[in-house]
Amino acid sequence: MLMFNSANKVAFITGAAHGQGRAVALALAKEGTDIVAFDVARNLEYPAYTFGSSAELDSLKADVEALGVQCLTVAGDVRSDADIVRAVDETMSRFGRIDILFNNAGICAYGLAHELEEDAWDAMLDINLKGAWLVARRVIPVMIEQRSGVIINNSSIAGLRGMGRLSHYAASKWGLVGLTKSWAIELAPYTIRVNSIHPTGVNTPMNDGLAALEGTTTQEIAERSAGNLLPVPWVEPDDVAGMVLYLTSDAARYITGSQFVLDAGLLTR
Repeated sequence: MLMFNSANKVAFITGAAHGQGRAVALALAKEGTDIVAFDVARNLEYPAYTFGSSAELDSLKADVEALGVQCLTVAGDVRSDADIVRAVDETMSRFGRIDILFNNAGICAYGLAHELEEDAWDAMLDINLKGAWLVARRVIPVMIEQRSGVIINNSSIAGLRGMGRLSHYAASKWGLVGLTKSWAIELAPYTIRVNSIHPTGVNTPMNDGLAALEGTTTQEIAERSAGNLLPVPWVEPDDVAGMVLYLTSDAARYITGSQFVLDAGLLTR
């Protein structure tokens, strides 16, 4: 019987301080995986909501290590190659390998396509799409040397359908699908698997930030995004973690280049 065989592995997780990244870090740690938690750990100019913090990284480290595994925290920006190189170098010095990459760092903000400022477009694509590539191009050589690894790109249902007032977000998330399929082709000879996941709205601090920017409430944000077939406004970070846990396990050893939907039935409508 195939099991979740994550013990004695190392996972590199971007956007790890809170939300989905934190949930995935804890889920993998419970399975015996050492964690590298990479997060910008400061607020950005765009979008103007609260991001993960150094205090949250410290809290994650304590919670992970309480589970009996190691946790390396690195403050850095996925748009900075220097930050990524530093994080990968520290990871290799500490652990000597990277088995799992969860490309999770991302932002979201609303805006009509013809009203978006160029800086807003660039920030969205640079963090959500280019950032995933920048991280992967430093991690992939490690996995090639090992001749093994799993990469999971955190896309969205917006990476499978159009969404009004989210054209720059949707473009970035569709782009992750292209990266996923292309990397799966390139990396299969090295037994490196690459998949993308596509959640509906997830109950994370980002929703509070979006509500503040819109001058509304988190509940109204949920209702505006309604469309789930199941009677829930969104899924939880632990639901995302469960999907990641499966895709990094031996049970998914022959799954690559695929898109996994966690949408509470939204795409069925």
